[in-house]
Amino acid sequence: AIAVQAQRLLAHRRPQKSFFETFIRSLIILCVAIAVVLSSISICDGHWLFAKGKLFGLWHFCTIGNTSVLTCVTDLSLASVEGMNIGMILVRSVVSFAVVIAIFGLELLMVSQVCEDANSRRKWSMGSVLILLSFLLSSTGVLSFLILLKDHITFLGFTLTYWCEFIAAFLFFLNGISGLHINSITYPWSRVRKM
Repeated sequence: AIAVQAQRLLAHRRPQKSFFETFIRSLIILCVAIAVVLSSISICDGHWLFAKGKLFGLWHFCTIGNTSVLTCVTDLSLASVEGMNIGMILVRSVVSFAVVIAIFGLELLMVSQVCEDANSRRKWSMGSVLILLSFLLSSTGVLSFLILLKDHITFLGFTLTYWCEFIAAFLFFLNGISGLHINSITYPWSRVRKM
C-alpha cells in the first residue's frame, strides 16, 4: 500500500509533456529510424562511386567492358588504388558499426517514450548520445571513402547509395543534437541535480 501511494505521488510530481514536446520527440524517433534504413540500404548495396567505367564499392570493384557487361570482383586490390583493400575494410566496418549503435540509440529513444518512469529522460539522453556517436562513425566512413578515392571523385560519379549514407549521417547529427536540446529545454540539468 505504501509503495502504491509513493508511485501515485511521483506520478503527480512528474510534469506532463505538452503535445508539442511529444510531437517533436516522435519526429526525432521517426527521422532516426529513416536514417537507420537509409544507412543499412547504402551499406548492403555498397556501390558508392562510378568513375571512368569503374564502379567502386565497399564490397566489390566492378568494371564495364566493351560489351557493357558489368564484371565485379571482391578482390579490391585489382582496382589499382593504393590502400583500397585495407581501407575499405575500415570503411565498411565503421559504417556498419554506426548502424548497430544507431539501432541501440533508437531503442533507447523509443523505450524512454513508451515506458514513462523516473529514468525516461536519462534514457532519452543516452539514446541521443548514441545517435551522435553513430554520426561520428558514419561520417568517418564517408570521409575515409573520399580520401581513398580522391583521384577518381567526380560530383556526378556518386551513386544514389552513397547519397543515402551521406543523408543518413546528416540525419544522425541533426537528430542527436535535437534530442539533447529538447531534453535540456524541457528538463533542465539544474532540476536533475536537485532531485
